Amino acid sequence: MKGADEVLLVVDVQYDFMPGGALGVARGDEIVPVINRLARGFSHVVLTQDWHPRGHISFAANHPGRTPFEMTTLAYGEQVLWPTHCVQDTEGAALHRDLDVPHARLVIRKGHHANVDSYSAFIEADRKTSTGLAGYLRDVGVSRVYLCGLATDYCVAWSALDARNAGFEVTVIEDACRAIDLDGSLAKAWEDMAAAGVGRIGSDALLQAS
Repeated sequence: MKGADEVLLVVDVQYDFMPGGALGVARGDEIVPVINRLARGFSHVVLTQDWHPRGHISFAANHPGRTPFEMTTLAYGEQVLWPTHCVQDTEGAALHRDLDVPHARLVIRKGHHANVDSYSAFIEADRKTSTGLAGYLRDVGVSRVYLCGLATDYCVAWSALDARNAGFEVTVIEDACRAIDLDGSLAKAWEDMAAAGVGRIGSDALLQAS
């Protein structure tokens, strides 16, 4: 069992990110049993949940004449326009029913502000609005964050980088994630994470080290 100073951060294991979902990640469903197995080795687990109002600024449908995956410039910078996904209180926003983490202590909902997107579990895309997760983790004595979930190159990577910026040791569990890989985004995400000192490990190696 991992120690009290270590947390498993499970990112956005929701139906709209599963194959066939509004923003489906290829083979995203394969990580659910891996995460369940990992979670049993952690006394401390935190979940995140993308939780958008229907009028969210990142949805292409809210920009007349624009289509999903186009880029646009918003007040806080460059933004991918996404298909409408993870709308509050819809089935697509629900956590996967097979995710078995009854001992999770906290669910961080992100993307609920209509005018700013939020990939990271720590700071929203304006790079100013905090979710409060870093303060919570410090308050409960966490020093190392292990990440898994969807998608490697967006919400997992942004969360990993922000966790490093907040002073935590950070490791991504590679086989417990899947990627969107939009225009080389996966390779760039791993490059950025490596440069920031984010580690990579497989689930078997992590569990054997516990």
